[in-house]
Amino acid sequence: MITRIEQFKKKFPKEPKFRIKQIQEALFKFPDGSWEDATTLSKPIREELTKSIPWMSLTLESMQEDFDVRKALLKTQDGQMIETVLMMNAKEQWTVCLSSQIGCAMNCAFCATGKMGLKRNLTEDEIVDQVRFWQSQIQLEERISNLVFMGMGEPMANYDSVKSALNTILDNTDLGPVKITVSTVGFLPRMDLMLDDPDWPEVRIAISLHSVDSIARKKLMPSSTPDFLNDLRDWCLRYLEKFGNNRHHLTFEYLLIKGINDSETDAKKLARYIHSIGHAKVNIIAYNDTGMFEAPSTATLERFCDILQRSEIDVLRRRSLGSGISAACGQLANQ
Repeated sequence: MITRIEQFKKKFPKEPKFRIKQIQEALFKFPDGSWEDATTLSKPIREELTKSIPWMSLTLESMQEDFDVRKALLKTQDGQMIETVLMMNAKEQWTVCLSSQIGCAMNCAFCATGKMGLKRNLTEDEIVDQVRFWQSQIQLEERISNLVFMGMGEPMANYDSVKSALNTILDNTDLGPVKITVSTVGFLPRMDLMLDDPDWPEVRIAISLHSVDSIARKKLMPSSTPDFLNDLRDWCLRYLEKFGNNRHHLTFEYLLIKGINDSETDAKKLARYIHSIGHAKVNIIAYNDTGMFEAPSTATLERFCDILQRSEIDVLRRRSLGSGISAACGQLANQ
């Protein structure tokens, strides 16, 4: 599927390049509008676009709310479904959790999305339009201050569309690169490509780690390889050499699962691994129920975090938001 902009260029090959910027500005300024709102375009162009190119690539099927969390089920033009989440953050502004694929091929044992299998990649428009959709749902005085690619799918497995969407969002919103986080299971071939790609924006990267024991990690994350942890360390060092600074650190996501990766030994191994890399933070979050494992006790979670803190690891215990509507980490599965 080609994007709106590609369709426009094909239909109007003689239009000047600045038309693209005008179109993008209108799309973000009037997310719930129509081509008639793009008044910088001539009326004949607007009429042709209305007939042939949808203003929005996604339509709302249903919405669920759980306190300060909203989950939307959106339908694509070919009848597929994706979920995206809006969350109130600590600054009382909004964070959007974006999906990058319909389903996921990584098949992580704790993740409901992985059990769907991979249907297809999302297009640039379908990624961008999740942001536009939520812009249309909030009040004028409210603001989306952060984006996290932590919804359905592996962003690095949809590298080109994610990259294009990131650049489009950065060009047309007030968000800076450090307000956007792309999460990955550690898809190293594409992560290597990212390091040498001049068009990849300097957004933050979060790596789903979940264990620093190669055997345990392979059981949790089948995409892992025997040398993954060593290869990841090498990649992290190269990443930090190129991008690292006080505002641009690496983040490791660690989902704590009862009896799997929550022991004191696990915590100490994790601390040693993080120290071997350097400028990185660790987010700890308790397992959200997907019918596969159990969450650790609060005491276990606190003990795990305490060991990391005493080891001088920059650790954050993340709140679990939206579990009441299956909108928390690992729970998105079009339910």
